[in-house]
Amino acid sequence: MGRKVTVATCALNQWALDFEGNFQRILKSIQIAKAKGARYRLGPELEICGYGCWDHYHESDTLLHSLQVLAALLESSITQDIICDVGMPVMHRNVRYNCRVIFLNRKILLIRPKMALANEGNYRELRWFTPWSRSRQTEEYVLPRMLQDLTKQKTVPFGDVVLATRDTCIGSEVCEELWTPRSPHIDMGLDGVEIITNASGSHHVLRKAHTRVDLVTMATSKNGGIYLLANQKGCDGDRLYYDGCAMIAMNGSIFAQGTQFSLDDVEVLTATLDLEDVRSYRAEISSRNLEASRVSPYPRVNVDFALSVSEDLLEEVSEPMEWTYHSPEEEISLGPACWLWDFLRRSKQAGFFLPLSGGVDSAASACIVYSMCCLVCEAVKSGNEQVLADIQSLVDEKSYTPQDPQELCGRLLTTCYMASENSSQETHSRATELAQQIGSYHIHLSIDPAVKAVLGIFSLVTGKFPRFSAHGGSGRENLALQNVQARIRMVLSYLFAQLSLWSRGVQGGLLVLGSANVDESLLGYLTKYDCSSADINPIGGISKTDLRAFVQLCVERFQLPALQTILSAPATAELEPLANGQVSQTDEEDMGMTYSELSIFGRLRKVAKAGPYSMFCKLLNMWKDSCTPRQVAEKVKRFFSKYSMNRHKMTTLTPAYHAESYSPDDNRFDLRPFLYNAMWPWQFHYIDNQVLKLEQKEQQGPEGGI
Repeated sequence: MGRKVTVATCALNQWALDFEGNFQRILKSIQIAKAKGARYRLGPELEICGYGCWDHYHESDTLLHSLQVLAALLESSITQDIICDVGMPVMHRNVRYNCRVIFLNRKILLIRPKMALANEGNYRELRWFTPWSRSRQTEEYVLPRMLQDLTKQKTVPFGDVVLATRDTCIGSEVCEELWTPRSPHIDMGLDGVEIITNASGSHHVLRKAHTRVDLVTMATSKNGGIYLLANQKGCDGDRLYYDGCAMIAMNGSIFAQGTQFSLDDVEVLTATLDLEDVRSYRAEISSRNLEASRVSPYPRVNVDFALSVSEDLLEEVSEPMEWTYHSPEEEISLGPACWLWDFLRRSKQAGFFLPLSGGVDSAASACIVYSMCCLVCEAVKSGNEQVLADIQSLVDEKSYTPQDPQELCGRLLTTCYMASENSSQETHSRATELAQQIGSYHIHLSIDPAVKAVLGIFSLVTGKFPRFSAHGGSGRENLALQNVQARIRMVLSYLFAQLSLWSRGVQGGLLVLGSANVDESLLGYLTKYDCSSADINPIGGISKTDLRAFVQLCVERFQLPALQTILSAPATAELEPLANGQVSQTDEEDMGMTYSELSIFGRLRKVAKAGPYSMFCKLLNMWKDSCTPRQVAEKVKRFFSKYSMNRHKMTTLTPAYHAESYSPDDNRFDLRPFLYNAMWPWQFHYIDNQVLKLEQKEQQGPEGGI
């Protein structure tokens, strides 16, 4: 009697609307799963079309091509003798659903629509799909003619249904359903479903992996059972990086862990598990069994197929393991690097152009590119043929094999120190030293002639010549003179990105990288259309605090001692005149707050949903040992004034890697007005009144006397 089952889950680097590539990666994953002895294979959410199709889900073409890929999968000999569970959009009675399609040997067994749609943060599933709301109910789905001819079926079950094989029972969850308060796996497990599957399209956020793993292990710890989680991986066309972490768990323990970050387009995990371990685990939980005796049954689709084999006594079972987590600094080193790699190879550009200022932020962007080069070299050495083919295409050299990250970095990354009369020798030296150590092709130029030419035009037209504050000018003049330098740097960045390789006799163009961190973006501490305006920004969703920790990691991991001097230097924009050859301007003085304070403001504003008054209330307690109520009020008012005055800058923010839960990205994640009353008169007046009351109470003393 068979009792041991080998199941497979996977992480696939799918790409929105790349039906051919997605089809090939799905086929490859099934082929690997079968080779490892699996008789069931789970794939990521919406893997056929790619998760990030967004408004393309409204198009009939997306449905048509998804059906065509499904037909090709059904017809392939590779998909025979294994239950295949794939994700795609399906229209049923003129309503679009996000579905799992489960098939075996050219027969569709069932279609299971998603019942809880993700609709917060970066997710907008309710814009494109409708949730299936009829619990434990099914309808007959009429197959399109192209599938009827192939499967010889006219209809298949569609709805909240589970699959019963000869030896076990399998139930589906889809991504968000694991995160809901009443997840389907609870009642399915109580109804005797022994294998729960979850097809996800879950993107990376720093420190998120712990939550995902805890949800899976807790699901099987309370209820027993086997849990498979599949996920997309990579950049499928926008700001998000899907971070894999495919896993197989049983009875509260992890039995297989997939990578969170890698350049492998197809990763398949398998585990061989004993169904009797599930049954005996459940048998001794009397409270669970009491609940199970009362649960409403799920409709079952029966299939004459077993996941186990009849003679499996000598079959080795998988052993439990401890999940290995990356530190946040390691996540920054790996996630944005993989995202950059996908963006580079899929955009078919020849590399990156990065303005390198000698500060922490641009150094962090450079280190992420260097980390990408290290990952590419490691992947090639481990035999990844796809990565080798991609890099040969990028450098336009069919015989090229990268051996050394520095040499590869010299081909893919052009860095440029754009000096002005306000630049110090220290930042120039730091930028040059870092470029040498990572191996980038480095350029040094002066923007002064271009700045003088632009100001000359203004002076010619108006008869006025603006001056810095240090030279007697007004605040308006001072800001305008800083901005013109920053914007000239953006113009030169794009010029050199387009023609730098041409000037060296090399094919292709470069993607311009930005280096504004999430805290600066939140406050608007950047010039609109300056060199923070770029094609993509690998650090735009990362806080200054985390970036400094990441750069410190790079000192040791990549042996880059130049980073130590960068870390020890004060952050400065170097847009105002030097004082006796020394920097007279620092970022935190300009902003009127520290980067650590900015991180706190950002989390309270977005994650805690705090307006000015709520933020004031929370910070009164958090900062009671270091600030008076009046000081807290002033800090809160300063933040909201600057944030609201500069919110318009978020509408032109460079697309950035999404890594932080308090990102101010205006595109889809943080939807707010960009024209505020920056005085916040009602809110600030209420805060001021509370401060006065607190001060009066303190003067009166605890007994009410003075």
